[in-house]
Amino acid sequence: MKDETLAFPCPLRSAALAAPKAAALVGARGITSYEELDRMVSDAALRFGGLKPGSRVALYLPKDERYVALVLALIRAGHVACPVSDRLPPRGAAQLLGKAACSALISEDEELLQKAGADLHELKPEALLEVARHRTEPTDIPLERSATIIFTSGSTGVPKAALHTFGNHYYNALGSNANITLRPGDRWLHSLPLYHVGGLSILFRCLLAKATVALPEPGDPLGEAIAGPAATHVSLVSTQLSRLLREDADLGGLEAVLMGGGPVPPSLVDEALARGLPLHTSYGLTEMASQVTTTPPDASIEELRTAGRVLPNREVSISERGEIMVRGETLFAGYVEGEELDRPLNQEGWFHTGDLGELGEDGYLRVGGRIDNLFISGGENIQPEEIEEALCRLEGVDEAVVVPVPDEEFGARPVAFVRTDGGVRDLSGELESDLPRFKIPIAYHPWTEEVRRGMKVDRAALGERALRLRSGG
Repeated sequence: MKDETLAFPCPLRSAALAAPKAAALVGARGITSYEELDRMVSDAALRFGGLKPGSRVALYLPKDERYVALVLALIRAGHVACPVSDRLPPRGAAQLLGKAACSALISEDEELLQKAGADLHELKPEALLEVARHRTEPTDIPLERSATIIFTSGSTGVPKAALHTFGNHYYNALGSNANITLRPGDRWLHSLPLYHVGGLSILFRCLLAKATVALPEPGDPLGEAIAGPAATHVSLVSTQLSRLLREDADLGGLEAVLMGGGPVPPSLVDEALARGLPLHTSYGLTEMASQVTTTPPDASIEELRTAGRVLPNREVSISERGEIMVRGETLFAGYVEGEELDRPLNQEGWFHTGDLGELGEDGYLRVGGRIDNLFISGGENIQPEEIEEALCRLEGVDEAVVVPVPDEEFGARPVAFVRTDGGVRDLSGELESDLPRFKIPIAYHPWTEEVRRGMKVDRAALGERALRLRSGG
């Protein structure tokens, strides 16, 4: 049984006391020391005095030093930070605020402030961070205290609002740092959005290690963003890694490249290793506050074709039907729907991920595909991820997504969208040695970035596009 009174010192305050002059942030505004960031957070936390304890506060801002300070200030003050994608139009963002039952909004977007409703407490970032002179008394933060609400970026359906405790983020960072060494003076490039759990997890890792969060300039090529602040660590999804490998950048200073957001195509793993990149493949999900499994340093190429081993403070099990189940100290508090909270666990406390996988005797997790992506063609089960993996093994194919299109004879047939280093070609003949004929796509279309939802691909939108293309629309 959990001790709900267990608390730990604020990690930012601990870092500021231990290494006050060390760089906490480096970005467009220069270097912000841990002492300076601690004072910024203290000042902002005091200015939340008009909010009820535990208020849910949305943040709709571009990523910068202010954003980081405000997220940490909300957590220190005992409120719930709810980052919302600033890529969403105001109407879409306002709907998410209602879903999460936010009572306040930090934003400079006047249209969103108008659409969000008159009852919402409006806060301006500059007013919260006017002066940074105060330092509040050190406080412990209860592990079970609600800390953040993150909207899932699943490939289908409406985003869910996942509530995390301070302990979820704390233990996730502890487990990550036990596997990937992070020291004072190291710089982790903040290459993911703050409204994704992967972006938030970078903050907590750096705080616990007294390392530096490097904030890139918007629009900078990834290679420049790494080289500019001399980043030693970076988190990437496959698309980012593919683009990075196309750049003529000096990556010799990198000590760890943590891959997430889905399986990494084998061809990308091979190319990254050929460039000497210190790659770590992983498996994670919003509901587990980021990483669940990760490969260790100096993993073999065979190990890097897996999702790695289970990190401390997590547990993984495989159900009878092959579904990955997870639990542990990093498991979220539940899904928020207004004032209601739903924590969908089985009787043993396992969360069913919806992902298929195998846990080998060597302790390495091998992820298959999403259960809800499976479709039937002519009575045969087709898992799109199997076809995608085969496509990505072909020369010149960087990324692939397979979706079903309706078919009068077979019920459904697979269609592929591929990103290549040249024009799209018919790949059927090249797949015949790896796949049965019923799994070979009937059409191949050029890749489009327009269907990305956050870090994942919107398969439903691609399915609609495939249907239009087949109909000649």
